[in-house]
Amino acid sequence: MRKLVVVSGASRGLGLAICRQLLQTGYAVLALARTHSQDLQQLQQQQPALHFMAADLAELAEIPALCSRIVKAFGRPYALINNAAVGYDGVLATMHNSEIGSLLNINVQAPILLSKYLLRPMLLNQSGRIVNISSIIARTGFNGLSVYAASKAALEGFSKSLAREVGKAGITVNCVAPGYMQTEMTSSLQGDKLESIKRRSPLGRLATPDDAAAAVLYLLSEQAGAVTGTVITVDAGSTA
Repeated sequence: MRKLVVVSGASRGLGLAICRQLLQTGYAVLALARTHSQDLQQLQQQQPALHFMAADLAELAEIPALCSRIVKAFGRPYALINNAAVGYDGVLATMHNSEIGSLLNINVQAPILLSKYLLRPMLLNQSGRIVNISSIIARTGFNGLSVYAASKAALEGFSKSLAREVGKAGITVNCVAPGYMQTEMTSSLQGDKLESIKRRSPLGRLATPDDAAAAVLYLLSEQAGAVTGTVITVDAGSTA
């Protein structure tokens, strides 16, 4: 029987790459996203072990009911990948307060609440995995992304403490921190800015969503049973 992995923000970019690799490795996947994208639908047609549930994680009050529906429909999950995030590019002094609140809700509160309610069935199983998608910006900083950086740093601190809480139940909690990847979220990184990032990398390239997804797959594996409370950086060496 396939182990179930819940992936948020699964409709595109890194989330979609994670879903694809999970399915190829033999997991069942429940993809959470606001919209059922064309790419996700195509993957679902090829992979009957991929399921979709519409979820707007900005609606924090709806998350407990969402988690109840997940367990009722699909059983107890083996793993949760908190990948959904937003990143508003802009200097703090001119950023609207509503944008700050929205970003912190989706990037920090939503993963905390999903973890809270999907941990309960993992605790009953006495096994499980939680992987939170962070960013190298949590540690390096980046002009115009101060609130985004704060949200990812919060996620890393949350992961380390939660790892201590649930370790005795056989549950690991880790982060994967990708560097700059060519996805929709980084579409503004073009031209000279993109080339300068590539030059900083010892490998002379950007990490890809598949590179970061492979790190997620490792953390779900039996071989990573002793890895918890840590951050795996996948950035083609740009922060070395």
